[in-house]
Amino acid sequence: MTFAIENLEFMLLILVRITGYVFTAPFFSLKNVPVRAKVLLSFSLAIILFYSVPFNTPEYSGVIGFAILIVKEALAGAIMGLFANIAYQILAFAGQIIDMEIGYSMVNQLDPVTSIQTTITANLYGYLVLLMMFITNLHHYFLRAIVDSFQIIEIGKANLNPNLYKLMVQFITDYFVIGFRIALPIFAAILVVNTILAILAKIAPQMNMFVIGIQLKIFVGLIVLAVIMQLIPAVADNIFNKMKDMLINSIEMMR
Repeated sequence: MTFAIENLEFMLLILVRITGYVFTAPFFSLKNVPVRAKVLLSFSLAIILFYSVPFNTPEYSGVIGFAILIVKEALAGAIMGLFANIAYQILAFAGQIIDMEIGYSMVNQLDPVTSIQTTITANLYGYLVLLMMFITNLHHYFLRAIVDSFQIIEIGKANLNPNLYKLMVQFITDYFVIGFRIALPIFAAILVVNTILAILAKIAPQMNMFVIGIQLKIFVGLIVLAVIMQLIPAVADNIFNKMKDMLINSIEMMR
């Protein structure tokens, strides 16, 4: 293949979509992944795909037309990565609910990966699921997804469907449902503890239920949390399936 200006434009459009995806996709977008590594990965994939994706001359009119193509490809990659990555935030929501029930919500810490203030249990769930992502090679799936997207959405043909917001609205519903399912064992255990404390407050009003309740909730919460650690694979599987669904649906809506 003779390297002409059309080839350079085609290569640039591939690179822009992949770069937008790598900087927003799960795992690859983490802040402790060096920027140079992200750039190198994007450039390497772009070179490979340049010789793998069927060549078609980008259609545009003038510099502004080409700039619009660049923006569309960048947004297409960023939307695919963002929609897959946003499912990961369910763990932070569930962890905050658990810590609020146990009494750890007042203990916040800075997560160096996301640079946001989060709770202890949210960090625990996040890192455990991230570890399982490595073990199950889910990051390979995300790389295959962006590669396969070039077969579904041709270069320069990305359609930024305005109905993408409907997919986000549906996700918000699932966000709360899945989050509460993860926190349900802790919520149920603390509800039983609160009921017992309410009965004791009526039987022995001279007892300081506030002091007893704080320690009892922490004790019961930690025991239940240790017991449900065996459910982490099921939680991770649920989150991974949601990531895949969001990614596939976003690709389908932009074809």
